[in-house]
Formats: sequence, structure tokens, C-alpha cells
Amino acid sequence: MAPPLFPRDRLFLIAGPCVVETDRVNFRVADALARLAERVPGGIVFKASFDKANRSNADAHRGPGMDAGLAALDRVRSRTGLPVLTDVHEAGQCAAAASVADVLQIPAFLCRQTDLLVAAGRTGRAVNVKKGQWLHPEGLAGAVDKVRAGAQAGRRRGTGPEIAVTERGTFFGYGDLVVDMRAIPRMAQATGCPVVFDGTHSVQQPGRGTGGASGGVREMIAPLVLAAVAAGANGLFLETHPDPDRAPSDGPNMIPLKALPDLVARAVDVWTAVRGGHG
Repeated sequence: MAPPLFPRDRLFLIAGPCVVETDRVNFRVADALARLAERVPGGIVFKASFDKANRSNADAHRGPGMDAGLAALDRVRSRTGLPVLTDVHEAGQCAAAASVADVLQIPAFLCRQTDLLVAAGRTGRAVNVKKGQWLHPEGLAGAVDKVRAGAQAGRRRGTGPEIAVTERGTFFGYGDLVVDMRAIPRMAQATGCPVVFDGTHSVQQPGRGTGGASGGVREMIAPLVLAAVAAGANGLFLETHPDPDRAPSDGPNMIPLKALPDLVARAVDVWTAVRGGHG
């Protein structure tokens, strides 16, 4: 039996560029993550979105589209052996995405879209549901129930899919987010799922970047990540790029690829100090 993608007893990592880019960039990030995997006790899932449908501006970069994006993710998996994750935005995308991706991710803005959640669950793939920026922690239980309902309807044999839930900050006034660390144990209790902390989108400043795009406070990623692990997060979600300031999407709130190993090592140390035993 394959090991779980979202273990509860070992820290795991979901990481990669915001959007699917060229093979050169995708492979550079994925190769670095594959080397890092031996230092992450719960394993690493490579993430990249084939389409960033929730953009601030109509002319913002969205990615290569589903067909090209899924093909690129398949090449990453073949090259590195890492499982891969991608966002789905419509129910009709789920089956095709599940033919390649090991994990389907529900974007925060879409965490209440019933048809999407049910369709994702029906595929039998692992599902990561991101908590909407407006939603209280217990409010995500309904989204998880919808995924489980879809899984039950589509199940032929075996157990249901793995489900994780992700905290990514809550709107605080205009153009900023705040992270309430109480949300992590509350989400775990309400949903019964492993909780992931999104350390990069949690420092996003929506609409406060150049030209109305989202900005970010990159220097706050590390302290929030370490606090989240201490508060009980089972996994981390970190967008990373060789050159975030030139990334086509979400650059201000991405961690430089070269800085990722040190942050992960510190997070594993915190996990071990808080929980004892292995990371």
C-alpha cells in the first residue's frame, strides 16, 4: 500500500511554483524538491496550477491551460517520482485532472461550490480544500462533507480518498490578511482532517501590488510557518520559485527556492520539539 499523502504523524510539504511554467522552471523546482524530500519525514507533493482562474485583473497571467498544464505535470512526476497537485475550478475539470494529478485542490474562493467539491470527491483522488478567506474554521466542515459525499457516490471498493484542509489567512480590512493560529486546532476538530498551513498565501496582500495585482510580505512567511507547526499543523503549503520577483504569478508572496531547505529544516525541528519523536 502506498504511504499516505497527508500523514498525521509526520510533517509533510506541498510545494512548487504558483502556476505551471516551462519545463525548465518546473524541472528546476521539482528536482530541488526531490532532493529535499529525504529531509521531510511525511514526504513532498509537487504543486502547480494549470490555470489561475481567480486573478485580480483580466490580463493577468493564468497559465498554459488544462491540456498543456496536465501534460507538464505528468512530465514532472515521470522525472522525479513526486506526486503532483493542481487546482480545479469547475466540476467538468475534475475527471481529466484526476487522470494525471494525485491531488485535486479546491481554491479558497471556491470552497463552497457544491458541484465542484462533489465531483472532486467522486474521482477518488486525494483532495485538499483551502479555507475561504471569509470563512470561520468550523465552516469548512460542510465542504469536507461534500467531498465525502462525492467519494461515497463514486466509490466501488476500498476506502475513501484522503482529504486535507488548508488555512490560508482571513481577510482583515482592505488589502490584507491575518492568521489566527487558533484556526488550526479548530479546523482539525471540526473536519477530522489533517490541517495544512499555507505559509505563502497567508502573507498575500490582495490588490496591493503593482497595477492592482496582489502584493505580499515575504519576510513574514518563516515566523508564521514555525508558529503554525507549533500550533498543530500537519503539513505545510509553500509556493516557491528560483526567482520569485520574476515569477508570472504571486511572486511577492513566494519563497525563493534557495531559501526553502533552511525553512523546512527549522519547521521539522519545531515539529520534533513540540511533538517529540521523529519529524
